[in-house]
Amino acid sequence: MSLENYLFTSESVSEGHPDKVCDQISDAVVDYILAREPEARTAIETAATTNKVVLMGEVKISEDSAVTPEEICAVARDTIRKIGYAQKGFHFRTCSIDSYIHEQSADIAQGVDAAENKDEGAGDQGIMFGYATDETPELMPAPILYAHRILRLMAEARHSGAAPLLQPDAKSQVTMEYRGGVPVRADTIVVSTQHTARDAAGAELTSDAVREIVTPFVQAALPEGFIDARTVWHVNPTGRFVIGGPDGDAGLTGRKIIVDTYGGAAPHGGGAFSGKDPTKVDRSAAYAARYLAKNVVAAGLAKRCLIQLSYAIGVAEPLAVYVDTNGTAEVDPAKIEKAIRESMSLTPRGIRTHLGLNRPIYQRTAAYGHFGRAPEADGGFAWERTDLAEALKAAV
Repeated sequence: MSLENYLFTSESVSEGHPDKVCDQISDAVVDYILAREPEARTAIETAATTNKVVLMGEVKISEDSAVTPEEICAVARDTIRKIGYAQKGFHFRTCSIDSYIHEQSADIAQGVDAAENKDEGAGDQGIMFGYATDETPELMPAPILYAHRILRLMAEARHSGAAPLLQPDAKSQVTMEYRGGVPVRADTIVVSTQHTARDAAGAELTSDAVREIVTPFVQAALPEGFIDARTVWHVNPTGRFVIGGPDGDAGLTGRKIIVDTYGGAAPHGGGAFSGKDPTKVDRSAAYAARYLAKNVVAAGLAKRCLIQLSYAIGVAEPLAVYVDTNGTAEVDPAKIEKAIRESMSLTPRGIRTHLGLNRPIYQRTAAYGHFGRAPEADGGFAWERTDLAEALKAAV
């Protein structure tokens, strides 16, 4: 029997968090390369520390579309500028940026490429998960959804100039109280945000002052009534957060995979997303699994749905499709699994075609979560569409 009354916590980090700086740089390079050549292959890792950024990895691209190290470094610098880093210890103009990106291994390429006797294979072995729940309109777990929303609202205010004392690096954490399996209130709110040392009048910025700045964003992010007199607040609990970003802590691509997905409410497969083109099933199959799970819930076939896909490098078809509705299914889960398999091709090529993934749509995913976002007109977040719901309903 499922636990009905409990507390559950998820965290998020802002676009200025050092790991997210690296994720965004990696995906900005992916976008730059896919804009040149939609079928290009990329595997881009980024590391950052005080006034230093290093890019590593592999690219497969035609000679006519090849990009130079100077172009890649310019993309990275512009990404840092857009995030808002112009500080002594990490400045978009003065930080050192090095690129050590080289050609993709021929051994990997031959396993992935299509040939006369085989379809295009998966870019690696691995397991990928997708999840959806009806506890929010976005069909996402509530704690991670609201943790992301707090930081997005703060970032929007910082970029617009409405919150000039806030700086790019920030973290949030939301502990939700569930009753009868439904989120009903925020038990604890944690926000740590980088800030200027002093306010406009020259006074040192205290934790109490930061809380005054942050509180309206938290209140706007959560549903009315979720914050009450018993909600516990921790805002900048260390008391000071002036040194932040890669100057305060080193960053690396792929270290925030639970932030990227479901905040711990569902499993995550073995691989990160950022820096990878959509032939890498770590990314594309995780998007497909979310798409299918969301459509199962949107169709009313279950209140919760977890889907696992597994692949072998060089093999086109998934090795297995697993569906778990946690006892909430309205129909036999075996029928849901059969309908899923029949509703779309789950080969790497089939996923990319169905969701339109061979385009420069990835940098926007690299902060505030890959899931629970609105589909965009240019194909961004296509895996958040619910256009398969009716077909799934008809198939069961």
